[in-house]
Amino acid sequence: MNGVSHDLLVPPPTQLLKERIQVPQKRLLMGPGPSNCSPEVCAAGSLPIIGHMHAEIFRIMDDIKVGLQYVFQTENPWTLVISGPGHLAMEAVLVNLLEQGDTMLVGVNGLWGDRVADLAFRIGAKAVRMETEPGNAFSLQEIEAALVSSRPKVLFLVHSESSTGVMQNLDGVGDLCRKYGCLLAVDTVASLGGVPFSVDKLKIDAIYTGSQKVIGAPPGIAPISFGPRAVEVIKGRKTPVKSFLLDMKLLSVYWACSPGDVRFYHHTPPINLFYGLREALTAVVEEGLPAIWKRHEENANRLRDGITGMGLELFVKNPADRLPTVTTIRVPEGLDWKAVTKHAMEKFDIEIAGGLGLTAGRVFRIGLMGYNAYPEKVDRVLAALKDSIKMAKY
Repeated sequence: MNGVSHDLLVPPPTQLLKERIQVPQKRLLMGPGPSNCSPEVCAAGSLPIIGHMHAEIFRIMDDIKVGLQYVFQTENPWTLVISGPGHLAMEAVLVNLLEQGDTMLVGVNGLWGDRVADLAFRIGAKAVRMETEPGNAFSLQEIEAALVSSRPKVLFLVHSESSTGVMQNLDGVGDLCRKYGCLLAVDTVASLGGVPFSVDKLKIDAIYTGSQKVIGAPPGIAPISFGPRAVEVIKGRKTPVKSFLLDMKLLSVYWACSPGDVRFYHHTPPINLFYGLREALTAVVEEGLPAIWKRHEENANRLRDGITGMGLELFVKNPADRLPTVTTIRVPEGLDWKAVTKHAMEKFDIEIAGGLGLTAGRVFRIGLMGYNAYPEKVDRVLAALKDSIKMAKY
């Protein structure tokens, strides 16, 4: 063959020929996510690939749907999975519920509320920011006052603000949203499965989470659910959803969310991640949500007791606002936090995270999620933190 089009401009990269992928085999992921997967979930992900329109994958998708309805504690038919991280599910909620010029009230007490406000602006909506200092949650009175003044189409709250370690109390918020004629959308990426929660009892209209946190599946897919009021808004849009990939009117058919839906090709999803999620949901159902909630609470208390026992200070002052799945610790004055996290990784093969957004340099973040929320792992991360702080001081 001759001609310029057949000449190689870029030579074969030699590093790809020297060795296969090398990754740490025993690293313990005690940051805010992803968390370690069980051996069973890892094995499921290595099963053979099949086609995304095969009957077998449709059965797996149906299993995932009922598993997610259990974890969300909802009867919403529009419960499915986005082919992308939790961040993409965040965008899916916004692009489906909001149109040009709509108003959304956003609770901002950390990175993720701030990110949502930015995304609303990008799609042409008006984001009204309801703000409080990182480390604090919003009271019901603050939320009602903001609803009265802004009269939004959607109220967006982050249930689990992983950048600060705050868990937002949602009791009564759904009733307020109905009182003032708006939808309630909630981010539960870092909490769902690890704390008592019910979408239907809380009257949440749109919600999403991440696969790689408490559920214990690999990252890259995101469970999401829309209630009847949200579905009505989506079906009644004046303009098309701006994203084809995230258009719930199309995705809901691929997932056969309504009676009579005939599945059709929408996109090629990550089949092997579906395997892992299905296996992870099986483990959740086998243990049962009440037992999982109790396990996370007990181990979060064990972790906090160990932290305060070292003389360290928890970042979230109000115990009722502390997120069991992500604990934030104030970095002591003068301590090199990067040296601490680096030492924990290099000596113990344990991930301890620093802050994020407004908490960068101010806190350590330790995650207890799913397969990692057990006493022996709590004790391991406490020992690593203590040794690493001692090293950084001296």
